[in-house]
Amino acid sequence: MKRTCLAGAFAALMSISTAFAEHDAIAVEYVTAVEQDMVATIELTGSIEARDSVDLGFRQSGRVIEVLVEEGDHVARDQPLARLDSVQQEQGRKVAEASLAAARAALAQARQASDRAEAMLSRGVGTRAARDAAAQALSEAQGAVERAESALEQANRAVSDTVLVAPDDAVVTARNIAPGQIVGAAQPVLSLAELEGLEAVFQSADLPLLDKAMGTQVRLEAIDFDMPAMTGTVTEISPLVDPQLGTVAVRAEIDNGDGAIELLGAAVRGHMRISTSSGVLVPWTALTRHGDGAAVWLVEGEQTRLVPVEISNFGDKGVFLSAGVEAGQVVVGAGSQLLYPGRGVHQATVLP
Repeated sequence: MKRTCLAGAFAALMSISTAFAEHDAIAVEYVTAVEQDMVATIELTGSIEARDSVDLGFRQSGRVIEVLVEEGDHVARDQPLARLDSVQQEQGRKVAEASLAAARAALAQARQASDRAEAMLSRGVGTRAARDAAAQALSEAQGAVERAESALEQANRAVSDTVLVAPDDAVVTARNIAPGQIVGAAQPVLSLAELEGLEAVFQSADLPLLDKAMGTQVRLEAIDFDMPAMTGTVTEISPLVDPQLGTVAVRAEIDNGDGAIELLGAAVRGHMRISTSSGVLVPWTALTRHGDGAAVWLVEGEQTRLVPVEISNFGDKGVFLSAGVEAGQVVVGAGSQLLYPGRGVHQATVLP
C-alpha cells in the first residue's frame, strides 16, 4: 500500500513538472551554426617609397663644379644633373685627337709606299723584300690608327663621364653633393625615383601569419597628414629577418599610385585581413559557462541540451568553435542566459 502511494505521488510530481516546463517555455533566438573562414587582422606601419629607384654616381672621381638639380625636381631622360671638372679629360681628348691625326697621316704615307713598291715589283725594277717591308709598314700603320681611334673613343667617354645624366624620367629624392666637393668613382651622389609606381614598405615582426599574406589587399591610411583612400597588394615578403631591426620587410604595390610623387616618404599605416583557417561560427550571445569551460544550448525540437564546446578563435561577428557543434545545427542565441535543463523553448519572432 505504501509503495503504491509513493508511485502515485511520483507520477503526479512528474506531471506537474512537465506541465510547468511546458507553461514556462520561452521565446529565444534560433541561430544556425555555419562554417566560415577565420580572418586575422594585422596592422603595420611603414612609409611610401618609389617602386623603382636608383642611386647615381659618377664613373670616375673628381671635383664637382656644378649641380643642376635640387631635391623634388622632375628630370627627363638624358637630362644633365651634375658636372665634374673636365680639364684633364679635355686635354686627354686633344692629345688623342692629335695622335689619331698623326697615325692617319702615317697610314697614308705607308699606303703610298706599299703601292709604289708593288708597282715597281710588277715592272721588274723592285724587289720582293722591298715590297714585303712596305706591306709590313702599312700593317703597322693600320694598327697604329686603330689604337689611336680606340684611345680617342676612351678619351671621349672620359669627357662624357664627367656629366651625370638621368637614366629615365624621374624625380630627385636625395642630393648628397655640392659644388667644390671631391667625389669618388661610383660614390652615390643623387637618388632618383621613377614616376611610375609607388609601394608601401612595412617593417613587421616575423609573424607566422605573414606566410599567407602574399597577394593580400592592404588598406592604407596616412599617419600624420591627409591622404585620399588608397589600397595596395602585398607583392614581396622578405625571407630573412633584418639582423639590426629584428623585422622582416613587407612590400605592397599601391593601386593607382602612378604620378603621386608628393606621397614619397609619407608615413602610413596598413591594415590586412588574412584568412587563417575555418571554424564553426556562433554568436557571442550563444556562449554560456559549463563548469570550467564554455558551452552552448543546442536546440532539439522544443527542448534544449547544454553542449560543451571548444573555442578556436574570437571574431568580430561571433565565436569560432573547433568542437562541440557542427555546421547546420541550431543553437540558442539571445535568451540563452534564461535557460536551464528541461526548460521548453520556441523560436522568437522578436529577439528577447
